[in-house]
Amino acid sequence: MSDHNIATHLKENPRLMGGLFTLVLLLSQAGSAAASGGATIF
Repeated sequence: MSDHNIATHLKENPRLMGGLFTLVLLLSQAGSAAASGGATIF
């Protein structure tokens, strides 16, 4: 799927864009917490 099709799809489904943004935000916070906590991922 090309970038144009993804952009068009997200324009047609704004809730999906919000969900993807929330997911990226949560993953970035979880990564920061794991890095500062010294957690080891096996």
